[in-house]
Amino acid sequence: MAWIYLVIASFGEIFGVMSITMYNQRKTWFRLLMVVLSFGFGFYFLALAMNDIPLGTAYAVWTGLGAAGAVIMGILIFKESAGWKRMLFLTFIIAGAVGLRAIE
Repeated sequence: MAWIYLVIASFGEIFGVMSITMYNQRKTWFRLLMVVLSFGFGFYFLALAMNDIPLGTAYAVWTGLGAAGAVIMGILIFKESAGWKRMLFLTFIIAGAVGLRAIE
């Protein structure tokens, strides 16, 4: 169950970063609230995951999945570049998260 919590926590990270971008485009209280709630959601589930997963592994997987998700959201929603180099290094991030899960 801890690994499921960690994946859920990563969505908090992804939507938190996406909310920051949206807040920077137009500063409203609602968008600021979305930033706070998204990161709060992510931190809550990260804390649940860390009851069973070591700190270093949990944090590395959380940030890796969050970063990978943020890149994908940037490409899909904010029309950021999807060049081959970017995709290559995104693959490395995902491979690192999978590798940490495999050795756990």
